[in-house]
Amino acid sequence: MSALKRIFHWGPLIALFIIKSITFSTLYMTSMFLPPLGSLWGCFNHIVFLSLVGCTLYNFFMAMFGGPGFVHFGWKPAKEENLKFLQYCTFCEGYKAPRAHHCRKCKRCVMKMDHHCPWINTCCGYKNHAHFTFFLFCAVCGSCHATVLLVIGLYRAFHLSWYFYYGDREHLVYLTLYPLVCTVFSLGLAIGVVIAVGGPFVIQMKIILKNETSIENWIVTKAMSRARPEKQKFIYPYNLGWWQNLQEVFPYPKGDGLTWPVVKGCSQYTLTMEQLFQKQEKKAHARQYAVIEQYSGSWFPVTKGLRVCFNIPCSDEPRIPLHIGEKVAVTRWKRHWLYGERIQNNSERNSGKHQQKGWFPRKCVVELTSIHCDVNKVQKKSQ
Repeated sequence: MSALKRIFHWGPLIALFIIKSITFSTLYMTSMFLPPLGSLWGCFNHIVFLSLVGCTLYNFFMAMFGGPGFVHFGWKPAKEENLKFLQYCTFCEGYKAPRAHHCRKCKRCVMKMDHHCPWINTCCGYKNHAHFTFFLFCAVCGSCHATVLLVIGLYRAFHLSWYFYYGDREHLVYLTLYPLVCTVFSLGLAIGVVIAVGGPFVIQMKIILKNETSIENWIVTKAMSRARPEKQKFIYPYNLGWWQNLQEVFPYPKGDGLTWPVVKGCSQYTLTMEQLFQKQEKKAHARQYAVIEQYSGSWFPVTKGLRVCFNIPCSDEPRIPLHIGEKVAVTRWKRHWLYGERIQNNSERNSGKHQQKGWFPRKCVVELTSIHCDVNKVQKKSQ
């Protein structure tokens, strides 16, 4: 049932509406000037277009219902000595397998997670990466085909009198107001799909050819820019060459999603050790702040000022509520917003309560410039 519920979400519903609008408008328009039974070319054109629509829908549903593949709850490696190379997920109460990441929306650790896609209402990962990429490709090709047909149809409709007197009288295009509006609207959708989906498709192909994911690409970028001894040069362990990298994804995923083929000189935990180091380095550079104003966790906190509302972070990451007297460890800074995690007290840590991470307005906190800073004095000063 959880897989069936994925379709009842604004992302898949809007995607299906766009596909339906473009398809029916294109078929309606094309049937007037290039009917499928009127010529061999018309029949071939409809077969190609409907095939692209069918492939788009097939890969869309396979990517959505098939899912990315999830790490089992409580998973851990076979050898106990390898636990030190992996991160522990408190939500799934298990260790994160190599290349796996926890998705806060799916609420699971996802195998070879690339990103969470709202249009399929699940993550793009190990099991559905090929179907997701095929979906992007077919959607772009189908929209390009539809754009050409709709433009030709509109041109023939606007030049109806010329085609009536001097052109092809048998295949005239008549458009009343309602069909005209629908056709123009669908043409805009088709062009929008080509632009909006074409970019992600190119990005997906680039990372597939390097056997990366979007998350790993960011990890590798930081690893390459980090200063280190020359003998400890970082080697990305999964880049096996572009042809073998393609075979890892197409036509279907290889392996079990937990262990991966690696280049010579690397191990299964080469990248996870780099992740652990980057995480420790991030915590070391974190700065502590004390909360001096209450914050409800709203995305548009009007009471905090218009500048705060008009400069919200361009991210779907969560916001965390704050209470006066609490402390937060900040790891990212913007002019009006900060990102960090609320520091738990002893009772919260002992109870196993999950750590809260997210954005909050900068004006709600002040930095603790000294470890001996008295939070109570900060609060009294703010009052």
